[in-house]
Amino acid sequence: MASETVASNFEPSLWSTFFIDYELKPLQRSEEWMRKRADELKEKVRTQLGTCKDIVGKMNLVDAIEHLGIVHLFKQEIDNALRDIYTSEFTSSSIHEVALWFRLLREHGLWVSPDVFGKFNGDDARLSSVIADHDTRGLLSLYNAAHLLVHGEPELEEAISIARHHLKSMTRDCDLNPVLANQVNRALNIALPRTCKRLETSLFISEYEQEEGWWRDLYTYVGLNYARDRAVEGYLWSCLVFYEKDLSFTRTFVAKMILLVTVMDDTFDSHATIQECRQLNSAIQRWDESAVTLLPEYLKKFYRELLRNFKVLQDQVTDNDKYRVTYTRKELQKLSTYYLQEAKWSHQRHKPSFRDQITLSTMSSVIPLLCVSGTVGMGNVVTKETFEWVASRTSAIVASAKIGRFMNDIAAMKRGKNKGDVASSVECYINEHKVTMEVAIDKIDSLIKDEWRTVNQALFEDRKLFPVVEQLVNLTASMAFFYDDRKDAFTFATRLQDTIESLFVNPVPIQTIYYIS
Repeated sequence: MASETVASNFEPSLWSTFFIDYELKPLQRSEEWMRKRADELKEKVRTQLGTCKDIVGKMNLVDAIEHLGIVHLFKQEIDNALRDIYTSEFTSSSIHEVALWFRLLREHGLWVSPDVFGKFNGDDARLSSVIADHDTRGLLSLYNAAHLLVHGEPELEEAISIARHHLKSMTRDCDLNPVLANQVNRALNIALPRTCKRLETSLFISEYEQEEGWWRDLYTYVGLNYARDRAVEGYLWSCLVFYEKDLSFTRTFVAKMILLVTVMDDTFDSHATIQECRQLNSAIQRWDESAVTLLPEYLKKFYRELLRNFKVLQDQVTDNDKYRVTYTRKELQKLSTYYLQEAKWSHQRHKPSFRDQITLSTMSSVIPLLCVSGTVGMGNVVTKETFEWVASRTSAIVASAKIGRFMNDIAAMKRGKNKGDVASSVECYINEHKVTMEVAIDKIDSLIKDEWRTVNQALFEDRKLFPVVEQLVNLTASMAFFYDDRKDAFTFATRLQDTIESLFVNPVPIQTIYYIS
């Protein structure tokens, strides 16, 4: 393949310089008025959390705050509420209330047994009554809660199956109100614990303050028009995981990593010759300005920009964060090595075994890099112990990487792969087991479900790790968003246009925003 830049078949960016040139619309009220009003509302919510004695009322309040995406404003109060919910004796004949109790506690890393659903099992008349009474809300709550299952919980697998079957029937045969019907349809597509919280919030409040400070357009600067221009989509991805107000630096840092890695990935996969792949990897391993002489002309700007970005980031962070930037760089260097191995396989037209393919493609996943880079800017929340957990490719991180890889590979098979891509997990399974694509995809779908159990299990292993495990869950959910419905919405980004506009462009009028009364 020639070294000179050749345009690829990737879709161009939908956004061009839209977000660089975008000007915020005039505010309907002064910032001072809005800050004062926000402080009043926050105090009102704190009072409600502190004075509510009823466990069900407290659960509903916490659930509403989480749906509104404002948990970060009330962390201490919610921790206190969850402690009360966890330690109080709770009994209820309502399947919705029991499921809400189970989901809230498991989502926050507090272990509760699935035995609480025993009273609703098939041998008891209560679940039959729920179904007969068309208690859609109760079944929906059970369905969502059961998706927090871990290994060895067949009763929750059965609950998912039963609830899914009857929810489908109810959406087809019952006259549901539009709000509940939308919630059911969304859950049947992606269950609530696996959705991205920021997207769920957009269904409650569509206003989202666009952050300032977009970085200089790397894609235009390096001039690699074969690569995907996905700066906006990369920022969206980062927002889905690191959406809290105080994680602005982390959000930007991770978005930059996604942009840089996207260019790297497309270079190794879709453009560079095998010799050029080796040259790029050698330069990245050396990580020195002098290594630019190793590279073909068209990659020199990209390499310099790669080094420049890391130097700027290293200078911006505190001393406590500098080693995390260094670890992020090391993860990127590892990623380059794995990309090179995939390029070699592709160049040799090698079809590895399914096991070998998964081993390499899991290592070449961007997940370990994003997990490490996601600790930058989090301050003392990430201790040395928690950082070591993140940096050591634990079973939960590997499981998350597999989920992303499997979903990506299925989407690629449905759409059609790029000719330079290495054989996917789907192809390797088909080749090794001599089965149809449908059979292979069904098998890999079952593996995805199993890996989710491993991710969920990490929530309960060590309370000190919870902040980073919670972000891993969010990161895994974000991949389900991008690769939902067998589509690759990151590469073929037209599917994201409405979502991006609803989050960053189209605020709702102030007077339509309601607060918890």
